[in-house]
Amino acid sequence: MPHVLLIEDDASVRDGMELVLRRHGYDVDTAATGEEALALLDGPGGGKVELAVLDLMLPGIDGFEVCRRIRARTTAMPVIMLTARGDDQDIVTGLEAGADDYVVKPVTAPVLEARIRAALRRAEPSPAGPAPGAGADLAGLVIDRAGLTVTKHGVPVALPPTELRLLLELSASPGRVFSRERLLESIWDHTFLGDSRLVDAAVARLRAKLEDIPGKPRFVQTVRGFGYRFGPL
Repeated sequence: MPHVLLIEDDASVRDGMELVLRRHGYDVDTAATGEEALALLDGPGGGKVELAVLDLMLPGIDGFEVCRRIRARTTAMPVIMLTARGDDQDIVTGLEAGADDYVVKPVTAPVLEARIRAALRRAEPSPAGPAPGAGADLAGLVIDRAGLTVTKHGVPVALPPTELRLLLELSASPGRVFSRERLLESIWDHTFLGDSRLVDAAVARLRAKLEDIPGKPRFVQTVRGFGYRFGPL
């Protein structure tokens, strides 16, 4: 039974979402504030939480800062953020803070549950098999596809599941151009509610960790008007 932490300050929304998730077989902890959520994660039961559903507009510590603090604690746990306004800047800021996905409120039960299932699948060990160059030293970058580890100049690079899967997908076919739509479907499992901002934000976070100069990427390269490819070429 997957264990979800639901962080939402509106009691009626929180209770309704908790009921929906429990009916779908999830074990649910709830928090009304960011402070309460972080205390729960730091407590004895925090280790059992597998995914967080996080409202951005919280009293006290807002959802952006909660997401950053979750990411500072762990790269493994998926975070799905909730935004009431669908504001572009809120979404971009939340993704930059480390969220894996987002949904705009009011959200229907099937959409929320589908996003949670997809995020939990991304957090599972990747089925990606060996590929040409797997484990090879690419200008100091080593991707161990079997061990699901990444190092740069011998230093481990901690990647959340979404970023790791994105890197594995791109690096499996060096030089091949992947469209944003293809990456949305293969990484996020979005077939009808896809949003290219998810791809662009994950690429930006990946570059910040892999590239010597993120603004001049060597590994994750943009092919303007088409998508992304893995180098160095």
